[in-house]
Amino acid sequence: MPETCRQLDHALGALLARRKSHGKLRKLSNTPPNSVDFSSNGYLSLSTNPVVQKSLLACLAAEVAASEDGNRSRGSRRSILGSGGSRLLDGNSPSAESLEPKIAAFHGAEAALLFTSAYDANSGLLGCVPQEGDVIVYDELIHASVHDGMRMSRATKKIPFAHDSMSDASRRRCAGAEGSQPGRQSKNRGLDDILRQTSESEYVRNGKSNVFICVEGLYSMDGDVVLLDEVVRSVDRHLPSGNGYIVVDEAHSVGIFGDDGRGLVCQLGLEDRVWARVLGFGKAMGCSGGAVLCSSTTRSYLINYARSLIYTTSMAFTSLASIDVVYRYLMDGGTGPLRQQLKKLIHYTHRQLSVLCARLQVDRRTLHIQEVPSKSPIIPVFTAYPRSLAEHCQRSGFMVRPIVAPTVPTGSERVRICLHSTNTTREVDGLCDAIGIWVQDRVTVGLARDSAEDHGVPEPQNVFGRNKPRL
Repeated sequence: MPETCRQLDHALGALLARRKSHGKLRKLSNTPPNSVDFSSNGYLSLSTNPVVQKSLLACLAAEVAASEDGNRSRGSRRSILGSGGSRLLDGNSPSAESLEPKIAAFHGAEAALLFTSAYDANSGLLGCVPQEGDVIVYDELIHASVHDGMRMSRATKKIPFAHDSMSDASRRRCAGAEGSQPGRQSKNRGLDDILRQTSESEYVRNGKSNVFICVEGLYSMDGDVVLLDEVVRSVDRHLPSGNGYIVVDEAHSVGIFGDDGRGLVCQLGLEDRVWARVLGFGKAMGCSGGAVLCSSTTRSYLINYARSLIYTTSMAFTSLASIDVVYRYLMDGGTGPLRQQLKKLIHYTHRQLSVLCARLQVDRRTLHIQEVPSKSPIIPVFTAYPRSLAEHCQRSGFMVRPIVAPTVPTGSERVRICLHSTNTTREVDGLCDAIGIWVQDRVTVGLARDSAEDHGVPEPQNVFGRNKPRL
């Protein structure tokens, strides 16, 4: 190895050592066999659903048979394992062209454009549409892909707003009983205040500058839902010229909310009020890939300017077939019972965790949960010792993951529980028992047994507005 490479490795190693000393070093790991999944994003368990799997296999078999029945020369065989290039070159296909209108119609949109991931969809959309003079107003807890898109954007201003100003959980928490968990404090102002001030600009007021408002339907780390109807009212109130454009990242809400899993926008009947939606197929949908729901004109613009579409290999037939099969399953009503089961399990899990916290009566630094019941399958368990708790649960046969800074703001470290339609109440009880044993062990032996990996993690604070990219 050249000496210059060793010098670079030394510098990179020093940065890794510093991150490790702060308890923030990331590593790749595999899920142990036979462990109970409380970690993955497959909320409806569609990737392991026998009906979906058989439908996919039948679709692939039909494609292979069609290829064999045609002209058997190499050049005319259908490409199944790979697409062969970018969609603007050789990677487009009749499968992609027929799937996009189907997706758009299901979600009540004019058009849809497929991307290789929701990350690429977000970064491509925000990276090319906002122009010089435009403003992007975004939730301080917005996903990392939106941050990356904003970095590429030519927008003149990018302004974060306080997450809790448009958070369903925060609003219900503030309206709850006396003694409920206080609202989070943020250094950023609320969305309504920011839009009011932004509208004072002459260019914005006259409609010459556009304002893009970016939110998520369901937030992946906190499990709360955006108050989208209030976002729409705020935009209408302060941007009456019609130059306010709402972008909703539905990566975690599609499949969960709305009739047959159409998403939060459809559930609220706001299809005509939201300018663009970003779908992610790797969560509840159980596949991979993403899409932007938008107007036909915006779709054509993205084909011409979205770098994450133009300069990457498009999805293979196997990915397109997976998405198509899952959408057919949704349209046939197959996910209805799954979503009902998941809804019951969400309420049960929150109740069991609440009972556990009340029984243990430990300080909030050791363990606490949000007092307001969750509407989503994502339930954060806050603790100053997330790695220690996660490792204990994993040794007990329950796969959960520690979530630490910079993925979440410092002071809000947690173990994230993700529920699935195939989880059982018995499994939830087992997880709660494991958490209870961990807490009792900490109380018994005292804080002297703090894990070295957790050393340096500060006490949880009600500070969430650090503008950190979210995962």
